[in-house]
Amino acid sequence: MKYLEFTFTLTPSDDTAQDVLAAVLADAGFDSFVHEEGGRAPLKAYVKKDAFSPAALETALAAYPMPGVGVAYTQAEAEDKDWNEEWERNYYSPLVVDGRCVVASTFHKDVPEAEYRITIDPRMSFGTGHHATTSQMISELLRADVAGKTVLDMGCGTSILAILARMRGAARCVAVDNDEWCVSNSLENVALNHVDGIDVRLGDASLLAGLGPFDLVVANINRNILLADMAAYVARMTPGALLFMSGFYEEDVPAIRAEAERLGLTFGHARSQNRWACAVFAKPAE
Repeated sequence: MKYLEFTFTLTPSDDTAQDVLAAVLADAGFDSFVHEEGGRAPLKAYVKKDAFSPAALETALAAYPMPGVGVAYTQAEAEDKDWNEEWERNYYSPLVVDGRCVVASTFHKDVPEAEYRITIDPRMSFGTGHHATTSQMISELLRADVAGKTVLDMGCGTSILAILARMRGAARCVAVDNDEWCVSNSLENVALNHVDGIDVRLGDASLLAGLGPFDLVVANINRNILLADMAAYVARMTPGALLFMSGFYEEDVPAIRAEAERLGLTFGHARSQNRWACAVFAKPAE
C-alpha cells in the first residue's frame, strides 16, 4: 500500500503543538506520525495515497485550534524505510507508566524493571505508549480489575492495550483497527510479547455486531469516531461492563459524556494530561 509523507513545520513548535496537529490530521485521514520528543524536529505524518483528500487537509488545518502557531508543510511519496530505525533515531525511548508498566522496543538497552514489560516495535503505527492518550489508557488498565474479563481494543494501533490486558489476566481480547499497517504490526507485537488470546481484526465498528459481548471496551481513537461509534460499543457491552475512551481534548469531555449518558452509561471519572483527556464509563448491571 502506497503512502504519502508530509513534513509539517510548526512555528513555534513543541510537543503539545505537534500532538494537537496530529489529532487534527487524524480527522483528515492521516494515520501514522513520527516526531522527536520536545517537538524540536518537524512532524512527519503519513496518509494512504488513495485515501488522501487535499480538501480534507486544508479543512483540518483551518480548524487547527492553537492561535499563534504557524503551520507549513511539504509533500512527497513515502519511501520504504526501516521504521524501527526511524523511531529509534527520532523519538522512541522506554516509557514507564505509574512505576508498574514499562514499554520498550527490541533495540533498547538498560530498560527499567517493572511489573509489566511490553515490547513494542512500532514500525509505521502510532502507538508506542508515549502519547498522552495511550499512557493514560495504560494507567487506567493498570488500575482496573481485568482478570477473567473479555476485552475489546478499538482503534488498537500497535495493540499495546490488548497486550497489557492479557498480561493482567484478561480471558481474551479482540483488537480492531481499520489500517492494514496496524493489523500487521499488532500481530508482530503480540508474537514479540509471547501472549495468546488476542484476535486482531481489520475493520471498524461495523464488525462488532458479530463479536463479543465484552466486559471492557477500550477505545483510543478521536472525538468524531467515538461519538459516531459509541452506540456500537455499548450494544456489545455486558451488564456492568466498563468503557475507557481517549483521543480527545479536555474541552470535548462534556460532549463525550453527554453521548455516553444518552446511551445509558454512568460516568465514572475523567482525567487529562497535556490537554488530552481520558474518560471512564460503566454500563449499569442488570
